[in-house]
Amino acid sequence: MQIKYIFMVSKIHTPCPRCQSTQVIKAGIVADRQRYKCKSCQYYYTVSKLGKTIDEYYIIKGLQLYLEGLSFREIERLLGVSHVTVSNWVKKFGVKKLEDLRYHPSYKILNHNELNEFIADRNNLASHGVLITEVGDKYMVIKWERFRE
Repeated sequence: MQIKYIFMVSKIHTPCPRCQSTQVIKAGIVADRQRYKCKSCQYYYTVSKLGKTIDEYYIIKGLQLYLEGLSFREIERLLGVSHVTVSNWVKKFGVKKLEDLRYHPSYKILNHNELNEFIADRNNLASHGVLITEVGDKYMVIKWERFRE
């Protein structure tokens, strides 16, 4: 005679994927993951690992900054995301940087008042391309000279 042990799980965070019932019991381990059985519909399932996720805002911002000519390490300092992670995003999405040696952007991080002062001064905008983007609670101003032959 074989004895089978089944324990009631008191606090399951994920209900049954088939019937959404919370009457679930543990039913063994498969591939190092806990297996569950729904007492309502007799369905067996495992809960997949979520892993770490980074908000899409930071992914898009990281790729924008990369395209504007910032290095992986500079993006790391600005966004607080590993430079290896940024590199993996570039590879994953197949982003190609324009390799133009005449294009040398400079950037500044400004708060709201500093940004207003920067824009008010016409000399900062004359014969330059300017891109302003939000980074957290501050703004990054990317500035480059226009191409001249």
